[in-house]
Amino acid sequence: MGGHNPHYQIIGQMFQKDYRWLCAAVGRTLGCPHGAQDIASETFLRVLALPDPTAIREPRALLTTIARRLVYEGWRRQDLERAYLESLALVPQPVHPSPEERALVIEALLAVDRLLNGLSAKAKAAFLYHQLDGLTYSEIGQRLGVSTSRVQQYMVEAFKRCYQAMQA
Repeated sequence: MGGHNPHYQIIGQMFQKDYRWLCAAVGRTLGCPHGAQDIASETFLRVLALPDPTAIREPRALLTTIARRLVYEGWRRQDLERAYLESLALVPQPVHPSPEERALVIEALLAVDRLLNGLSAKAKAAFLYHQLDGLTYSEIGQRLGVSTSRVQQYMVEAFKRCYQAMQA
């Protein structure tokens, strides 16, 4: 895992001690040993990217937290992919995108999902109704059961996130 960098040594020791444990823990959640190994490996890659691994006081708690987030991200990705494929099934055959185009669309959907993460469900819905379906604030308010001014507040929240993401 690398020559003389003490961070590599710390993470290497953590890997030797906790990798199998993490695989087993994730495997119980996923029910798939191969998926658990992928999540465990990605978890250690994330730990490797931390600025100061010497600050880790509870390695198993950290590993569990990172792995759990990766599992949730995977499930979210599957949900988005399933919804996208279901919507494609409604489109006439000649319009279907290639597998490469599908992958790009799914990545874009995940990026939008991450961007809107933290907004309330209604704020996300308002933004998507407006941007994807072209609904007016009044129509969105009727669908969500809120006032037009509340829809406007949701949109401001969502646009702030978009602006912040563009500035980053």
